Amino acid sequence: MPTGGRPTLTQFLIDERRRHPGATGDLNALITDVSLACKAIARKVAFGALAGALGNEVDTTASINVQGEEQKAMDVLSNALFIRATEWGGQLAGMVSEEMEEPYLLPPQHPRGKYLLLFDPLDGSSNIDVNVSVGSIFSILRAATPGQDPQPQDFLQPGTEQVGAGYAIYGPTTMLVLTLGRGTHAFTLDPMLGEWVLSHPDLQIPESTREFAINASNSRFWEPAVKRYVDECMAGQTGPRDADFNMRWIASLVAETHRILMRGGVFLYPRDRKDPARAGRLRLLYEASPISFLIEQAGGAASTGRERLMAVQPEALHQRIGFIFGSKQEVERIEGYHRDEPPEAFDAPLFGRRGLFAAAV
Repeated sequence: MPTGGRPTLTQFLIDERRRHPGATGDLNALITDVSLACKAIARKVAFGALAGALGNEVDTTASINVQGEEQKAMDVLSNALFIRATEWGGQLAGMVSEEMEEPYLLPPQHPRGKYLLLFDPLDGSSNIDVNVSVGSIFSILRAATPGQDPQPQDFLQPGTEQVGAGYAIYGPTTMLVLTLGRGTHAFTLDPMLGEWVLSHPDLQIPESTREFAINASNSRFWEPAVKRYVDECMAGQTGPRDADFNMRWIASLVAETHRILMRGGVFLYPRDRKDPARAGRLRLLYEASPISFLIEQAGGAASTGRERLMAVQPEALHQRIGFIFGSKQEVERIEGYHRDEPPEAFDAPLFGRRGLFAAAV
């Protein structure tokens, strides 16, 4: 067997379909189309400047997206590749993307299907210039009215309603990580065969960890519970946790997720006071929700800091939310800190006069 006995993505999907005799195969076909889009994006990313695909090359016709962020050339190209790969097959009723303000309506010549696709076509695109791993994130929901164009509110489903979710990571190796609700599985792209090969079945996140990821530059805006958690981790063996922690920050959600799935850890991008108009930084429908599905299926936990993220009822297509996920014990600890009345010592910023490094002030 050319894959050394490991199943390909196609074989994996066929085996999953056999567990459901009434399945039509539409979900399998949709995931296959998504995986093709990811292959095409991986190829463009790999060529970098040789293909004119660096992040600083802005599309002058669409330089600001609906998020109010500078739209890179690869953002626009990746979005188009997702659409082209999935719009024609008859599995989808419609799509929502980070790069489009409104849901994408399929061209009239294409049949409407029974699924909705929500995606971030290129997460972390600002990292391309410095050759840091980036990726694509996707979520699959059932359409409220199969065979018809969806309404915007049809996409506003909690994460518990997802039928599938995943991401592709474009790094030293290209990988596709997928869940259909029966575990989280990682496939590595074999560049010689052009096939996704199951390399990491049934990923499991350790319940405990000594590694956390957070953007410490926002510490002055953190809520007391987050300040307390980070202060305790940074205090190491001399602090209340009686253990040394390592801190990581890549600024790429896909890369952060992949590290946690492979070796454990906890990621925090919490709600803060930096922009009171926003409840968080990450997007609920096509970033936090699919990542939560993958994390929970791997034995981890995903939360807003106060409640299970997958239970949140979305209110808007591009809604932002605070997001904490990873090893279950750490996520539960952070939720507990939010429930507790925090000590007065944690009312100050991390590096403030009463923070962890008061002696250095």
